[in-house]
Amino acid sequence: MNSQRSLWLRPIVALFVTAVFFLPLYVVLVNVFKHGPDITAHPVSLPIPPTLSSIHQVLSRPDHLFWYGLINSVEVTAISVTALTIVSAMLGHYLARAKGAWAKGVLATLLCGLMIPPAVILEPVTEVLRWFGLMTTIPGLVLVNVGYYVPFGVFVFTGFVKTIPIELEEAAALDGAGPFRVFWKIVFPLLRPASASVLIFLGVWIWNDFLNPLIIMGPANGTTVTVGIYRAIGEHQSDFGAVFALMFLATIPILVFYLAFQRHFVKGLTGGATKG
Repeated sequence: MNSQRSLWLRPIVALFVTAVFFLPLYVVLVNVFKHGPDITAHPVSLPIPPTLSSIHQVLSRPDHLFWYGLINSVEVTAISVTALTIVSAMLGHYLARAKGAWAKGVLATLLCGLMIPPAVILEPVTEVLRWFGLMTTIPGLVLVNVGYYVPFGVFVFTGFVKTIPIELEEAAALDGAGPFRVFWKIVFPLLRPASASVLIFLGVWIWNDFLNPLIIMGPANGTTVTVGIYRAIGEHQSDFGAVFALMFLATIPILVFYLAFQRHFVKGLTGGATKG
């Protein structure tokens, strides 16, 4: 009886969960291709006939809000994930091969950093950046991203390095290769699935981050695509067509980035998780 009930219950639950997740995406997609007044009157109706006026309006704004945000987001995300991948891979490899108990203590300390909400440390972080003259700058935001997300990268790389036979590194060392050359020539190419996972995870997180760019870069000194959406919403009135168009355009670059690396995504995560 219970098994028969679960046969029809599971599809209903799956359909309900899918609808809950798909509804916000549907609302964004249908309203991108409507005029602003039509969105307020019929927010969930299909765009008949569809129009690209909202997208054209966003792309041709006199203040270039979307383009400045896109350039800043690409710059911050590209530099941050590149630095995070290199630093996390080197540190993860070192901690995975280290023999002392102190290495486990360092790894545990780093993993504790994953449990700290960003808003909790935002005030001391801004004070440190202001002391070094990095407040309201892109380098300051990049340093914050690297410092906050490096524990996740180390967690993934440390687990994945343990799946690589250490005999490969020992054979390279016997041939005269130093530790630095062993890492870049032997180990790092084998970490491609883990690198793809770190790139995708951290790339999406940093691209979608709203609080850190808003506070660190400041609303008057720079913007990202997420902060640009916030700035498009006025205090007394909002152009919902422009807001939905900004949401749609802001999603395209990170979606392309995900599709480019998704082949290695699951393999990298499972490798790090099961062997860690």
